Amino acid sequence: MEKSSEISKTSLVGITRVELSAALRRLGVPDKQLRMRVNQIWGWLYAHGVREIDQMTNIARDLRESLAAHFSLARLELADAQHSDDGTRKYLFRLDDGQLVETVYIPELDRGTLCISSQVGCTLTCRFCHTGTQKLVRNLTAAEITGQMVAARDDLQDWGGGPQSNSGHRKVTNVVMMGMGEPLYNSDHVADALNVMSDGDGLSLSKRRITLSTSGVAPEIPPMGEKTGVMLAISLHAVADELRDELVPLNKKYPIAQLLDACRNWPGLSNAKRITFEYVMLKNVNDSDADARALVKLLAGIPAKINLIPFNPWPGAPYQCSDEERMQAFADIVNRAGYASPVRRPRGRDIMAACGQLKSASVKQSAAEKKKAELAQRILGR
Repeated sequence: MEKSSEISKTSLVGITRVELSAALRRLGVPDKQLRMRVNQIWGWLYAHGVREIDQMTNIARDLRESLAAHFSLARLELADAQHSDDGTRKYLFRLDDGQLVETVYIPELDRGTLCISSQVGCTLTCRFCHTGTQKLVRNLTAAEITGQMVAARDDLQDWGGGPQSNSGHRKVTNVVMMGMGEPLYNSDHVADALNVMSDGDGLSLSKRRITLSTSGVAPEIPPMGEKTGVMLAISLHAVADELRDELVPLNKKYPIAQLLDACRNWPGLSNAKRITFEYVMLKNVNDSDADARALVKLLAGIPAKINLIPFNPWPGAPYQCSDEERMQAFADIVNRAGYASPVRRPRGRDIMAACGQLKSASVKQSAAEKKKAELAQRILGR
């Protein structure tokens, strides 16, 4: 009974300041105390990562008891975790409604990047992307988006003792909204989550270390920049509308010219705040010298970095990765034009955690398998 009552409580993990203030007001906290209490609880949630409300020791016992009666600090349920030979970790989280979503942690010498999902499945159908073969189920809430970072920091034992130590020697130093889903088709929840992550009194990530990646929902790009102040990445992948229509069908609605106009209106755009253009390298599709020269011409005047991404294969994929020599020749042309254009080293391929490979296990079972599993669960529950 105790366990089921805990499950029914709303978790404070992932909550925004506005939501936390409203919750405390409903519990009877006087308005003159609200700011102080929000700051205290915020620090416990996001700087210390406490797991029990009773650990919030600078909060009066009666308020802790009231909080515990109505709320929990429950995390996203970890359904599975896989560790790659290169140190990459892929987490499969089960949400309250049973849906599954994937998150990836990529450790490097100078940083640790967490790749976070914004939707269960994806509304887009990019031909080179495994996630795009999974239909959209629903948007994630702001709490579910933020909750991926909290749960990853739990697993990595990555909590400090406060904002100062929290920003010193972290394992998660960067966040990229490049997991499952199109973030700008869930813009309000994504903005709320990113603002929680960048709050200096909690998770305290620098806005320059948070990158939102979009396939090109052009009208939502400048407003998201105003709401969050984070960095922007564009999944470009082609230099002409005809090919991009095929690779990224969203291009039919928002063609390249409209997309680049939106990029030019990204708030704070400068050499210090460049836009990253992601370009997946597809053999004999978009990897010629002519494509490289066209890419340079296309982005002229936009402060930019170009990430060249070796195509990461998945079962049934219609493309192959460009050869190493071809990728290097492409990169050399872009580099000579003055753009940083690293060829990104694939990470987590052995556990299907690399760029474009995410697809939650919720769609890997056939309908018959799911029915069989549900029947077994009912029998075991008797």
